[in-house]
Amino acid sequence: MTIQSVEVLYTAVATAENGRDGRVATDDGKLDVVVNPPKEMGGNGAGTNPEQLFAAGYSACFQGALGVVARQEKADIAGSRVTAKVGLGKTPAGGFGLKVELAVSIPNVDAATAQALVEKAHQVCPYSNATRGNIDVALTVI
Repeated sequence: MTIQSVEVLYTAVATAENGRDGRVATDDGKLDVVVNPPKEMGGNGAGTNPEQLFAAGYSACFQGALGVVARQEKADIAGSRVTAKVGLGKTPAGGFGLKVELAVSIPNVDAATAQALVEKAHQVCPYSNATRGNIDVALTVI
């Protein structure tokens, strides 16, 4: 799905210095972190990394979308959790790509309702809409 126009409600601004081995900060100073490659990729693993930041953003965004859908469906999602696992690897073309698994727990509804809520949230979530067709995203209800 291509989004040709969108009414912007908020714009986040972040600046990175020295890429994967440096620092990233938001213009308002609310986020200011050291980034380093993980040990699995030859780095020292001392700081966070872009994949962790993406996982944090995606899980929070998806949880928000789940809330929107739950309110529409009048479903109780109290105590629900969304865990994003973001994998980084090489693509056949020689570049790098991402793979995501969203593991969602919704304890106050039955399995079929949970699955339906997760699928609807996947249609609402801005991260899901941005990645659709570009990144393999697996949805798991736990």
